[in-house]
Amino acid sequence: MKPMNTESKPLNIIHLIPGTGGSFYCENCVRDGGLVSALRDLGHNVTMVPLYLPLSFDKEDLQEDTPIFFGAISTYLKEKFPVLGNMPNWISKLLDSQPLLKYAAHKADSTRAAGLEDMTLSMLRGKAGNQSHEVEHLVQWIKHELKPDVIYLANALLLGLAESLKEGLDVPLVCAMEDEDIWLEDMEAVSLKKIWEVIEENSRFVDVFVPVSDYYKAKIQARLDIPPEKLRTVHIGIDLEGYSIASEPVQPRAIGYLSRLAEPLGLGILIEAFMMIKTDPQFSDLRLRLTGGETSDDQRFIAKMKQNLSAKGLLGDVDFIDHFDRQSRIEFLESISVLSVPMLKEEAFGVFLIEALAAGVPIVQPRLGGFPEIIDRTGGGICYEHNVPQVLAKNLASLLQNEKLLRKLGQQGRQAVESYFDSEAMAKRMVKVYRDVIKT
Repeated sequence: MKPMNTESKPLNIIHLIPGTGGSFYCENCVRDGGLVSALRDLGHNVTMVPLYLPLSFDKEDLQEDTPIFFGAISTYLKEKFPVLGNMPNWISKLLDSQPLLKYAAHKADSTRAAGLEDMTLSMLRGKAGNQSHEVEHLVQWIKHELKPDVIYLANALLLGLAESLKEGLDVPLVCAMEDEDIWLEDMEAVSLKKIWEVIEENSRFVDVFVPVSDYYKAKIQARLDIPPEKLRTVHIGIDLEGYSIASEPVQPRAIGYLSRLAEPLGLGILIEAFMMIKTDPQFSDLRLRLTGGETSDDQRFIAKMKQNLSAKGLLGDVDFIDHFDRQSRIEFLESISVLSVPMLKEEAFGVFLIEALAAGVPIVQPRLGGFPEIIDRTGGGICYEHNVPQVLAKNLASLLQNEKLLRKLGQQGRQAVESYFDSEAMAKRMVKVYRDVIKT
């Protein structure tokens, strides 16, 4: 009998993914949804297991009936009130029903780490933490329902599961890494130090980590004692279906913003830059278009921004767009001339940049985090020094005045996304990682 070619054999893969409930634009959701869809298109069997909150993806056919583990509401209550640790299962199921979890997703605590120090540590301690029963429940469910060749953890904050998964299933573990440091940095210093120590301790159970950029790979190497051979960059790609370059320049000209409408993501800087540009009569037609959703934490900031715009007589020149599903994002990108999300912190990647470039929209970003890496690889935009409104305004205005350069950058960006940053290329890079760890 001819031996089976293991390089072409479909893989059985489990992806453990924290949900967001769909309340705001989530880069990790775009990443993981695109990856799963592309892996399935390549013939692999992928089961997604949601943690904390319901999964929210662009494609309806990705939605599954897989149960949610570590439901956010019951997990939070059990951590805060240990007496509830033995609450009946029917109460836990009621608290973690889809409607209640989606409501919880819109609250501030779903995106704010401060105050969650104890629960984060408990989750990272896995079977030694307060969620040990749920850890065992997850492992036993996988053991009886699925036979994975490899398990993917969507971020390093899930490493509390690693030891039990290894012991109970004896399969390779691959862990993505993206902006864990940004989410954790608002925590109390003593707890933060301990959290990173536990992450490092748990890292020994993981076969390979896959940071989403070379920038973040270097950052993790500097922070954690992980052998270099266990870190392999896998850049993010997106599904290009529906994205195309506009045949004519956008009229009226518009600056776009695609991310959660939040102060830490640089929305205030962009709005100030827009107000500066609008003082020049040649930009009287210019609009600002914003989309990406919000949480209750962001509402006071957004109200303040609207007041500032109104005081300048510019609120009517700004569009706040509620819908940010896949089709809405494509239509949004078709309506803008340039995109900028001038984040205040060093983000690992920036999926919104790849989406803009897929539509032939140039990007203008601060020289922070993984942004220069994307612009260098694509040639689709401009990186500027000093992330302040005055510098951003100057760069945006200069680009908006040069239609030829706008077109050139957009075309270069689109070509680079087609050749490297599409979801199939990402999936093939990940399959190479999976097959390598399965062999060892």
